[in-house]
Amino acid sequence: MKQKLRKFQEFADGLLPHETGWLVQVHQFTDPEKIAILERLDHNSRLIHQPLAFDELIDKRKYSYIISWVGERLATIDVDFQFRQLVHLEEQIATDAIQPEEERQLSRILKETDHRSYNFTKIYELARLYRHFLLIRMRYRQDQEVDEFLHRYRAQYDHSRDISDKIHDATQDIVKQYAGSPAESIQWERWLTDVFSDEQMDGTNRYMALVRLTFLYFNYKQFGPLREKFDAYDALLTRGIYYSRRLLINYYSNRLLLHNFCSEYDQAIWYGYLSIRERNTDYIHYVNTLSGVLLRQQLHEQALTVMRKAYPELKATLSFHNRLVFVAFYLRGLHANGLLTNAENYAESFLRAYSQEIFDHRWHLFFTVFFDILLHRDKTARLVRLARKYRVVQREKEQAERSGTHPYILWQYTLAAYIEMKITRARLEEVVAQLPTSDDTISGPGLNAFLVHLRRLAPEVLRHQREHPGER
Repeated sequence: MKQKLRKFQEFADGLLPHETGWLVQVHQFTDPEKIAILERLDHNSRLIHQPLAFDELIDKRKYSYIISWVGERLATIDVDFQFRQLVHLEEQIATDAIQPEEERQLSRILKETDHRSYNFTKIYELARLYRHFLLIRMRYRQDQEVDEFLHRYRAQYDHSRDISDKIHDATQDIVKQYAGSPAESIQWERWLTDVFSDEQMDGTNRYMALVRLTFLYFNYKQFGPLREKFDAYDALLTRGIYYSRRLLINYYSNRLLLHNFCSEYDQAIWYGYLSIRERNTDYIHYVNTLSGVLLRQQLHEQALTVMRKAYPELKATLSFHNRLVFVAFYLRGLHANGLLTNAENYAESFLRAYSQEIFDHRWHLFFTVFFDILLHRDKTARLVRLARKYRVVQREKEQAERSGTHPYILWQYTLAAYIEMKITRARLEEVVAQLPTSDDTISGPGLNAFLVHLRRLAPEVLRHQREHPGER
């Protein structure tokens, strides 16, 4: 791509398939070159690793026009853009600073709004504020128009508020279960489905119900019903309903999780790359989700490339949970790409700087990755010292009793302690004999990595086993 289309190429690289697909549906261009540009945008937004070049012979002014047109058209359906408008109008009314053109804008919003609109409750509350502004100034005709709007939708507004409060009640059960509490949330599935499916409900409540259903279905690993809900939401997005970049990006990341759980990895990765096209507040979370899938699919170079591009945003994130997951995956990426010294040094410096924060969040993930690196580096003495200093074997045991997970750190520590002659061979054989079988659901990267270390560092233990449980 030559320099003259660089700006347009950067613009094109940020567009999403649902955006370009809707634009192709609604445009009214008669100029074949503008149509060709738009169709090429749509093609490239979908085939993200196989983009086609834009025609450099087309007048550059047409490319500039397309940039402006796309922004203007998407703004007309962007529910977040409208919300920002409403907040601005609210401030202008509250401070007696609203201008005539802004009042005309609010009047148009009220005429175009009904109880199914995404921002219905916010618009209704703004109308109530505006009514006070009008009546005290004895603007009776405008006040009557607003009053009619408020009376027409009063019952729907009250209903929306009640639904919102009940969704909050459901959220408490769902999030507690998602966080590991024994609480149940399946009792909310039918009601939340009804809310999401209710075409007479305001858009915010429908979307919030979908978000809760997403958590609920992941809690119970019910991916069939979740796919149905996502497909229904996808159909709305295709029509330009309930669209914003924020909602769309979050949807893509959730679809990644769905396809990953269903072993549909190509689709998961496709949605993952789409989810990181917007560098918003949740960008590092989306990078983590994509990187995890890439690493599990042995696409180590791609994973490291994604994380390195995101590294500047890592320093700015306020979520240490997201930062710690990123660091663990980054260490895996360095390790998998043969950069073991870099990985060890990075892990050591991170542990020195953030030891307390690590134990407040995903400490088990961090130490599992770090200890794997130390075993590869034959730093068994260092592993033993760290395990004892931070009592991670005991911490893992306490966590496993609550969650039922398998003791990856115990395996790593026991092997390192055996090499350092801190425990007997009999103790290591005892741990090896308790490893899960190859058809166990826990069998995966953690077990396989340990077996690699065991074969290299203590092959005599494996030879002593007539048939190792993990190799049946």
